[in-house]
Amino acid sequence: MTKKNTPATNDTTAGVSRRGFLKLAGASGFAGAAGAAAALTGVAKAGTATPDGTPEQIHLTWGADPRSEVVVSWASLAAATHPRVTYSADRGRREVVNAVQRTYTDGLTGVVVFTYHARLSGLHADTTYRYEVTADNDSHAGSPFSASFTTAPHGRKPFRFTSYGDLATPNTGWVLSSPQSRFAVEAVERFQPLFHLLNGDLCYANLNPAHQTDVWRDFANNNQSSSSNRPWMPCPGNHEIEFYNGPQGLESYLTRYTLPENGTRFAGRWYSFRVSNVLFVSLDADDVVYQDAAAFVAGPAPLVPAASTGNAPIAAGSSFYVRGYSNGEQTRWLEKTLRHASQDDDIDWIVVQMHQDALSSSKTGNGSDKGIREAWLPLFDRYGVDLVVCGHDHDYERSYPVRGCNHHAGVDAATGTPVDTLQPKPAANAQAGASTFDTSHGTIHLILGGGGTSAPLDVYGVDVGNGNPQAKVFTKPNRPVPGTTPGTYVRAGADALEDAIWSAQRDTGTGYGIAVFDVEPGEHGGKTTITMNYYHAPGADQTPTPNYELFETVTLAKSRK
Repeated sequence: MTKKNTPATNDTTAGVSRRGFLKLAGASGFAGAAGAAAALTGVAKAGTATPDGTPEQIHLTWGADPRSEVVVSWASLAAATHPRVTYSADRGRREVVNAVQRTYTDGLTGVVVFTYHARLSGLHADTTYRYEVTADNDSHAGSPFSASFTTAPHGRKPFRFTSYGDLATPNTGWVLSSPQSRFAVEAVERFQPLFHLLNGDLCYANLNPAHQTDVWRDFANNNQSSSSNRPWMPCPGNHEIEFYNGPQGLESYLTRYTLPENGTRFAGRWYSFRVSNVLFVSLDADDVVYQDAAAFVAGPAPLVPAASTGNAPIAAGSSFYVRGYSNGEQTRWLEKTLRHASQDDDIDWIVVQMHQDALSSSKTGNGSDKGIREAWLPLFDRYGVDLVVCGHDHDYERSYPVRGCNHHAGVDAATGTPVDTLQPKPAANAQAGASTFDTSHGTIHLILGGGGTSAPLDVYGVDVGNGNPQAKVFTKPNRPVPGTTPGTYVRAGADALEDAIWSAQRDTGTGYGIAVFDVEPGEHGGKTTITMNYYHAPGADQTPTPNYELFETVTLAKSRK
């Protein structure tokens, strides 16, 4: 099979001169001016050789149907000539697919990024394929990059997937990066899943505004040892939002990834796919959250893009707040998707992926967001969502199954007056210490924000006298406000507090880990299960380590349709 290549029309420009600094906001709280300034003075790590079309940053994603379609994506430092993928099953006929080129010009640095996407269609289910990626101006054309992948099974078959968020890069020259991110990628390969869910805040490029494209490059090349062998399915987080990079700041993310279509005008921001008896739904919670947790210009100087971009300086106090950008279109799509899944007898499980958290009791992280509780938790209840996996707070926390909410159970963080936080209510079958749950009674939420980013362990809230930790909750926007120093800005934390009666388990030993899920469809008329083993990396908060140890095992079980 052969498809035509789309040629490039963009000219390369460059520039990294910058003044001012960004305030660093997000899952680990707020960093000071010194750390922010460091983000602007790092040295680019690009090689000195003449750029060509050599493929790098190679990663896979599922196509429309994981049983029959996989997309191979990559980048090169210069425009590639005749970029292509050659693939075959074991001893099968070799097929060639020409790649489609997509480019963008970074709105702060002026660097042009060249990406390529080859859609491999008509594949056989549950089959391993070998593939090669090359171009006519590939300096390694004599021995092109090669790897393999396996398509999803047909029908109700067991499979494994893994998940975490907040990965970053191993390059300690970048803000929030850590060597642990290399070990986190190795952990995915250790467990050999069919695919991996990457729950937002992929690399924190927007906290390194003078080198956004360099950070993305380091991130994707680090991931390549796993993402070239199995699909890595991402969702956008607050740190994928970048100044001057598209209407929601997601142009870098959207250019680099080809993701399943959602049938709306917001392609790539949310999507769904099905494997065996599980529907996976990936969302962009930036659209509904109250918190404004991406980078912002703290001042006192403006952030000045490279002259080649033609973009104006960004004033101190500016942020990129995108709440409500789809005007409800994402939520309408979500309801339609969940309704159809609830009526499909071949779907037993619904797993939702997003970045920000509806249920988190992290004390030094962000906490919970009422925006998600308002927009999406009622839909999760109505249509029987079983599991929600998130990142954002750099720790591990598991909720009881929750359904419905308690009203006016929170208090204003400053005044102590009652606030309606829509406190999630544990389901009737929620029992302390239990390890098996019937999720037909409620949805379990997991915080899996320990991919590999550099950040102190998020400290959980303390008991408030009734055996429950206290959780922070955003119930209103928290845009930047003037700081104590003239011309500087800060962002306030969550405005409300509530008892985290929904919190079932927290890892207080380390912020790093990976969740491994094994799906067993079960027999007709019997039970179907998803068993989660959460592995953490003790000591990684002080010294990066490849050693991941079992922390807990939880089984979700219910009657098969």
